[in-house]
Amino acid sequence: MPAGNTYEAIATQTLGSAAASVTFSSIPSTYTDLVLVSNYQLTTGDNFMTIRFNSDTGSNYSFTNFYGEGTAPASDRTTNATAGRIGFYGSNQSNSIVNIMNYSNTTTNKTALSRDNTNTYVVTRVNLWRNTSAINSITILTSSPNLTAGSTFSLYGIASA
Repeated sequence: MPAGNTYEAIATQTLGSAAASVTFSSIPSTYTDLVLVSNYQLTTGDNFMTIRFNSDTGSNYSFTNFYGEGTAPASDRTTNATAGRIGFYGSNQSNSIVNIMNYSNTTTNKTALSRDNTNTYVVTRVNLWRNTSAINSITILTSSPNLTAGSTFSLYGIASA
């Protein structure tokens, strides 16, 4: 990131009750990049979170995971998925930072880099959304179980000085 850039808060959502998803909509196109910070817990069991841009449910997402616990590093890749991935299977509690580059550029596909820490794993992930549309909404969701009350999601814009 070039010197002089600053984070500007766009929106924060704290869940008052359990929910299956969180959406940020009407994202302004005035920033260079976006940063999504999530601190969440699932109501039960193990699962991972997914991320969608502009409500796109088509098979337009790919991601590569690099993860490990202790001395057992691993990686895997998924193509033609219906959502990107954040968080990690194997933990019901996580914090995640997702950097979404050039989100308002309309000539390139979108890349999102995430770093996730759970109570058992550290995960780095590269997500690709194969679409050149500017991102104006982000939905974070889980298929099962729900996010607990108190889970927080904050969206920041990177403003060029």
